[in-house]
Amino acid sequence: MDAPDTSKHTVRVTIFNQTYTLSTSGDPGDTQQIAQEIDELMYSIARRAGNLDSARTAVLACLHLADRLRSVQAELDELRQSIKTRANDLASVLDRVLPDNTSEG
Repeated sequence: MDAPDTSKHTVRVTIFNQTYTLSTSGDPGDTQQIAQEIDELMYSIARRAGNLDSARTAVLACLHLADRLRSVQAELDELRQSIKTRANDLASVLDRVLPDNTSEG
């Protein structure tokens, strides 16, 4: 089995007309894709909000992303609870159906 690649890669991205040189231990393509999504989000916010400076646009983008993150975390919590409930229900069914072999020795 191969060891995971922990080497750093340098990636140049442009977000909201600013070029950044980033270092990533992940896939450079993933970093470029994320940067492109952030760029598109910031331009979308700037178009809707009017004449905002880049700092305010970035803050609004961060708030938008934080809101999305919170929504995804809530969905994940609900999914985890659903899985836990279903696992408990399945365990109950198995306990009723399968004989208890712990008393045999």
